Amino acid sequence: MAKMTVRDLDVKGKKVIVRVDFNVPIKEGKIKDDNRIVQALPTINYLVEHGAKVILMSHLGKVDHKDPEKKAADMAKNNMAPVAARLAELVNTNVSFVDQTQGELLEVAVAKLKEGDIVLMQNTRYEKGESKNDAELAKYWASLADLFVTDAFGSVHRAHSSTVGVAEYLPSALGFLVEKEVEMLTAAVYNPKRPFVAILGGAKVSDKIAVIENLLKIADKVLIGGGMAYTFVKAQGKEIGKSLVEEDRIDLAKEFLAVAGNKLVLPVDHLVADAFAETANTMVVDDDHIPADYMGLDIGPKTIELFKNELQGAQTVIWNGPMGVFEMKPFATGTLEVCKAISELPGAMTVIGGGDSAAAAIQLGFKDKFSHISTGGGASLEFMEGKELPGIAIIQEK
Repeated sequence: MAKMTVRDLDVKGKKVIVRVDFNVPIKEGKIKDDNRIVQALPTINYLVEHGAKVILMSHLGKVDHKDPEKKAADMAKNNMAPVAARLAELVNTNVSFVDQTQGELLEVAVAKLKEGDIVLMQNTRYEKGESKNDAELAKYWASLADLFVTDAFGSVHRAHSSTVGVAEYLPSALGFLVEKEVEMLTAAVYNPKRPFVAILGGAKVSDKIAVIENLLKIADKVLIGGGMAYTFVKAQGKEIGKSLVEEDRIDLAKEFLAVAGNKLVLPVDHLVADAFAETANTMVVDDDHIPADYMGLDIGPKTIELFKNELQGAQTVIWNGPMGVFEMKPFATGTLEVCKAISELPGAMTVIGGGDSAAAAIQLGFKDKFSHISTGGGASLEFMEGKELPGIAIIQEK
């Protein structure tokens, strides 16, 4: 059954709590990338235009509640004040910031809200009970409002007070961002046009075991690059030098190789370096000749061509994880070329599953060349594993 969306709610004059994902990178009080704020604007603007009284809540970073010194430092570092200032520049209405997650200041600010106004409250993780889905905390937050909207796709895989708890006490709906995420990922993973090619990269096999398992069942091809490829290369009995490896996952990689046959496609050559540094000495070697004192930091040119060939004719592509250490220019070529190849596929549905691959695509200038770039790394991974996401499951059915 379909979930309620913000369009299904009568919001005029109502107090609406919106769980947004404003977990943006902040350095010395300045926001480095406001993409997550921008992504929430369609839902926020819709509510403002339809006369809702909008209460925004989000987490920002982590807060260590066990150590008082660390807690104070984390709270200072992860204050939502710069986010409120940026949001005020992006919307055409009053935005007030409340430096509280509970208490009189917050309650007064909410009571004073006029139709179309916004209150952004302090970081939900200032509350110890937030990540434990504390029922009393959720009940308190729910008491501030009439309705609940979830628009934080990056957090719907976590059962927290602000993502799941509040929705137990209020009529609830999906915001436009989460609605789009669910539609696009469902179409790509569970109803793909074929051929369906999945590309997985990143550092660790252990992060993506369940994803590999699920995609091997449903994709036509699964291409593997990045640091995680070396656990598979070693599982084939080849030398990998000082490349990243998860020794405790080699037997699992062998199992995947045995089950998958030619469905699983691994790199055939590598750009290797004698140090993890931009200034390292590098060379391109094939699979059988990684020197003992070198490490693989990107896929090689033959692999780039192999992956491009596997992508030819694909109608659905999901990509999660870079092909190398793309943050360092000498090792960004594999990620760039794969990104470019996916973006140029005619008529294909192309989806990036958040995280580093989304950052890479945006950084490399491909933001508008994909059907969908997910805003949630962990959430999109769990979706690709076939898991139910608690922050979506709790939302009312139509």
